[in-house]
Amino acid sequence: MDNQDPNRPVASHNQKPIDLPLQTVTWMSQPQVEDEDDFDFRQLWSVIKHRKSIIILVALGIIGAAAFWTFRKTPIYQGKFQILVGDPIQEADSVDNLILQQWFVSDTDYDTQIEVLRSSSILEPVLPKIKEKYPDFEDSRLISLNAESSPLLIEQVESSKILEISYKDIDPEKIQYILELLSEIYLRYSLEQRKDEVTQGLNYVKQELPGVRVSVEKKQSHLQKFRQKHNLLDPVEQAKQFSEKLVDLEDKLLDTQVQLKDAESLYLLLQQQVGLDPQEAIASSYLSESPRYQNLLNELQEVELELAKQSAIFLPNNPAIQTLIERRANLLPLLDEEAQKTLGPRFSNQISSSSSETSPSSLRLDLTQQLVEAANEIQVLQIRQLALGGEVDFLKRKIELMPSLARQYTELQRELKVATDSLDRFLESEQRLQLESAQQNIPWEIISKPTVGKTPISPKPVRNMALGTIAGVLLGLGAAFLADRLDPVLHSVDELKESVSLPLLGVVPFQKDLGVIEKVLETSLPKLKIGGKTLLNIGREQKQRSQSDYGYYHSSSFEEAFRSLNTNIRLLGSDKSFPSLTITSSIPAEGKSTIALNLAKAGAAMGKRVLLIDADLRKPQIHKRFDLKNTEGLSNLLATGLSLQSLVQSVPNVENLTILTAGDIPPDPTRLLSSERMKQLQSQLEAEDDYDLVIYDTPPVSFADSRILGAITAGLILVARIGRTDRNILRNAIDDLKLSQIPILGLTVNCAKSHSGNYYYNRYYNHYYGDRQESTQANP
Repeated sequence: MDNQDPNRPVASHNQKPIDLPLQTVTWMSQPQVEDEDDFDFRQLWSVIKHRKSIIILVALGIIGAAAFWTFRKTPIYQGKFQILVGDPIQEADSVDNLILQQWFVSDTDYDTQIEVLRSSSILEPVLPKIKEKYPDFEDSRLISLNAESSPLLIEQVESSKILEISYKDIDPEKIQYILELLSEIYLRYSLEQRKDEVTQGLNYVKQELPGVRVSVEKKQSHLQKFRQKHNLLDPVEQAKQFSEKLVDLEDKLLDTQVQLKDAESLYLLLQQQVGLDPQEAIASSYLSESPRYQNLLNELQEVELELAKQSAIFLPNNPAIQTLIERRANLLPLLDEEAQKTLGPRFSNQISSSSSETSPSSLRLDLTQQLVEAANEIQVLQIRQLALGGEVDFLKRKIELMPSLARQYTELQRELKVATDSLDRFLESEQRLQLESAQQNIPWEIISKPTVGKTPISPKPVRNMALGTIAGVLLGLGAAFLADRLDPVLHSVDELKESVSLPLLGVVPFQKDLGVIEKVLETSLPKLKIGGKTLLNIGREQKQRSQSDYGYYHSSSFEEAFRSLNTNIRLLGSDKSFPSLTITSSIPAEGKSTIALNLAKAGAAMGKRVLLIDADLRKPQIHKRFDLKNTEGLSNLLATGLSLQSLVQSVPNVENLTILTAGDIPPDPTRLLSSERMKQLQSQLEAEDDYDLVIYDTPPVSFADSRILGAITAGLILVARIGRTDRNILRNAIDDLKLSQIPILGLTVNCAKSHSGNYYYNRYYNHYYGDRQESTQANP
């Protein structure tokens, strides 16, 4: 092909590209992703267009039925009044009324109350009065077991304490009279009910009051015994006092421990300085204050001093030394005896006869005194620490018991309060019931007097007609959608794209009187001549002159559709240098011959050498469309071996287009098309360079003819006609072709109208050229 991509690989002439077209156009086989809302709207609009007659018929039927029912129905009026239904005994939101719930209900059970008001026991007294004025009145119209069918309706107004009583009838005066009687009897019923309830409530209170008093006395006794047992008034307050006292004792204990540490430190220091323990220090202090003991001690010290001096001069056996020794020995017993007298038996064993321990030194006496005081202070602080620690432990045990005691105390108080409150409520209720039993006030109140509406409640023409219209349209749409789903015929391009997943190569618009137009253009005009020129040539010259004057090119949407189809086929990406196509359809009369011949025309108009072969040896159509002879054609070529050049025919006034008609109809077309001669003919066409495009017009795929030719050509194009193609048959045909491994190039839609989905040629083509023409005329 002239416009092929130079970078595209080219296969050999004998190679059959079965899978290549499907691989190279995968982008066309994928459905376009569109907005769901837009798709649904187009689908709805398509169904409305195709099934508008069903929609109109169903809608008119429903509207007519609604109108007939509305205008033949007798008008019905309604009257109503409202009554305030208060709680019989209790005041609203009163906590004191909870005790009476065993006998009364604080919130009225309105469903039960409504059933009571509709009961025969309440309404029967009204019937004689109604029949007195309206003798033909039926009891069932007022007293009915079925509330929905009864003209008397009692409803609660929006969760309030208001009941609305309404009555329906064809006579407004009767409605007014019945409602007035009902309002009187309902008020009388409320008064009688109040009296009965007050009496029953008072009896209930008197019956329960003694038991409540006994319960209060028991709770008071339990609380008193609890306080006496644990010696407390309020555990919480007691626990608070214990906690404060515990904090104070812990502070004192801590202070005592600090003082004890200081005293112990001072005692250790003084003990190191004096070198005595506390008992020795006390004994030494006592002896230092005894004059006789001190005299003997001084004398003993003098003897020892003299003995030390003499021992330095004389030997131990010297009489002077012996005398001093004897004198010292005599003084020691006297010193011990005096110590025994001074100290007594308790401290006598704590004192040695050493003079250094009992010497009357003022410093030593002061340190000894401090040591004794420190020892005494330590003993006092230790005793205080023990006492404080015991009190702290005692208080902690008390405090640990307080939560349990407080819980028991709180429970007893709560029980006593509940019993006391119950007693107070019973006493208060007794007084209130006694007052109410003496009153004659009607508890219920009429807040809206009986009135009858001037406008009938039924029928309502405007509402009924509106509802009938809406229901009719909706049911019509439902019937249309049902019919659309049950109808297997495809009515739009969108339906076709949803049904099959094949590339959409082109959309051919619907064209009226296509056969007449082609016949006039191809037969009549070439035969009529004026001044040596045919009318067709004269028309073409005028068309070209007109286009030159206006400065633009003009063509029909039908022609442009085939040019677009031809372009899409060229851009499929086939690697064969010589394309050959098979045109077929799933069922007859889908326009495959029209597609084939107009595709051939479009290719010829674009400068390609096109050979159109009518391979429909069962019902040929091509020679009729071009008004050609069909004495010899493809069947004769295959059967007798005639040459192709001797059988092809040119189309008058159409350049680059050659036709090979079907010829004589053979007894077995399939056998003829599957012959070796047919394969040789295709190979000859591929080998020679006489044609740029060969198009085979074949029977539907239900016959084997199209599949035989599709297998030896570059591919097969299926034609689907809007409004005729059956989606199920089309799917089956595609499955059969795929099973036979026949290359399917794509689909071509025929007879698409402006409302058939994605078709846009008629919609925008004329508008485009119309704008151009108007612009040219405005600016010549």
